[in-house]
Amino acid sequence: MIDYAVVFITFFAVIDPIGTVPVFIAVTDRYEAKVKRKIALIAALASAGILLFFVMVGELILDALSIPLPAFQISGGIVLFLFALNMIFGDSKPEQEIKLVPSDHRETAIFPLAVPSIASPGAMLAAVLLTKNEVFTIFEQLQTAAVMLAVLLIAYLLMLLAGWINRIIGSGGASVISRVMGLILSSVATTNILQGLTEYFSLT
Repeated sequence: MIDYAVVFITFFAVIDPIGTVPVFIAVTDRYEAKVKRKIALIAALASAGILLFFVMVGELILDALSIPLPAFQISGGIVLFLFALNMIFGDSKPEQEIKLVPSDHRETAIFPLAVPSIASPGAMLAAVLLTKNEVFTIFEQLQTAAVMLAVLLIAYLLMLLAGWINRIIGSGGASVISRVMGLILSSVATTNILQGLTEYFSLT
C-alpha cells in the first residue's frame, strides 16, 4: 500500500495545478469560453498520456540504457531539487511560461500548457521514481497512477474555473503558493537523493 499523502503532495508539487491557472488565463485570453474549455481538456488529456507513458515504460527505457535505478533516483532528485529552487527563488511559473505562447489553440493546449506547465520535467521524473518495479507492486503502481490522474483532474477543474480563481487569489497569490510547493518539493527531492545514495552503496 502506497502512502497516498506523500504521493499526492509530490505530484501536486511537480504538476502545480494552482500555478497552471495564471498560465492558462494568459495563454487563452484571446479565445472565447468554448475554445478555452476545449484547450483545458486537450491539455489535461495530453498531460495524462505523457505521464502515463513514463509510468509504464520509463523504467524499461532506463534498463535498455543500462542505467541503474539508484543513479536515476539520485540524478532525478538533483533535477527535482533544482526545479524546486527555481520555483522558490526564480521567476514564477506563469512568468516563465507565458513567454512561450503559440498561435493555434491546439498548439497552445500542448505547449506551453501540457508541456512544460502540467507534465513538467519534474512530473515525468516523479512518475518514474514513484513506480519503480523493484520497489512497488503492480497494484501499488496502479494506485500511484490513480493519484497522479486525480491531481491532473484537479488541474483540469482549476483551468475550467480559472477566471473565477484569478479574481480571488490573483497572479501574486498563485506565485506565493507555487513557492510554498517548491519548498515542499525540495524536501521530497532531498529524500530521493538520500535514498538513492543509500541504495547505491548497499549494492556496492
